[in-house]
Amino acid sequence: MYASIRQYRASDTEELVRRVRQGFVPVVRKVPGFSDHYVIDSGGGVFTTVTVGLDQTGVEESVTKAREWVRDNAADLIEGAPTVTSGEVVAHTRLRPSVM
Repeated sequence: MYASIRQYRASDTEELVRRVRQGFVPVVRKVPGFSDHYVIDSGGGVFTTVTVGLDQTGVEESVTKAREWVRDNAADLIEGAPTVTSGEVVAHTRLRPSVM
């Protein structure tokens, strides 16, 4: 499992999240090996995205798709280049629902 964390500064976080939901999510869902995508409002015009994939190729493709999508659909809202961190997930824990 691999993951990519991208942190952006936006002039209008609400509008950016709306565009991501409508435009980017359908794009990233089509990436082979895609697993999960999260958007985190970090406050103060900063937001963070986390993409999880089954393999490195899928995550690298998601980073490329994100760069292209932002360039074509949200450049007017993004301030500067994002900080991108990608790598292999080396530990993972999932909350399991309690059994009643």
